[in-house]
Amino acid sequence: MARLGVARTPGLGHAYAVPAAAPPSAASQESLAELLGGRRGAIDATLPPVVFVAIWLATRSVGWASGAAILCGVVVAAVRWRRGKRPRAVLLGLLGVAVAAFVAVRTGRAADFFVVQLAANAASALVWLVSIAIRWPLLGVVVGTVLGQRTRWRRDPELLRAYSVASWAWVGQYVLRVLVFGLLYWLSFFWDGAVVALGVARVGLSWPLVAGCLAVSWWLLRRALPADHPGLRHPRS
Repeated sequence: MARLGVARTPGLGHAYAVPAAAPPSAASQESLAELLGGRRGAIDATLPPVVFVAIWLATRSVGWASGAAILCGVVVAAVRWRRGKRPRAVLLGLLGVAVAAFVAVRTGRAADFFVVQLAANAASALVWLVSIAIRWPLLGVVVGTVLGQRTRWRRDPELLRAYSVASWAWVGQYVLRVLVFGLLYWLSFFWDGAVVALGVARVGLSWPLVAGCLAVSWWLLRRALPADHPGLRHPRS
């Protein structure tokens, strides 16, 4: 199987271009992981929470831990900016860390640093569910944007159905996070070690879970498409 040429799209991970001589079926061999990327961003996002938990364990001070997490977030944002990430995405990531730190400082509870993460995943699960229900599956919106198709993929009934089926993997990802974070947050009212467990969960449910979700959603997407479909890059419209 021939490899596709690589072209970097700032802020969107890696988009893979199809050589002019490649037949349409070659495009269907691309994976969602190749199209969407995201590993580096997911890893970067775990650094401020890890720093927060580490400093909190060392000092038992929510203020010091929050300040260290914000400083780490600023460093991560600067590095990502230098790598060519979009300013909006960089600033949103930093804003998330700042809001989490603010909540923890206001309440004085270290576990509350993870409340924003819990709320964000609950909201994401709801948004993905709604997108499937209204026949605008977010997986199709994201991949279609990466591929420069705008809304062409929606005019292909088979591709629209496949994106809807595969989007359920992403709903499951967010629901799993909500269940884990929700349980550990509840335990934090009775168990001091829940803060560390929340930090561990924040790492374990980042890139490893995203990688698994990408693999499952890609498998679902390919199974949902007919064998003769030309692939994601070639909507039948």
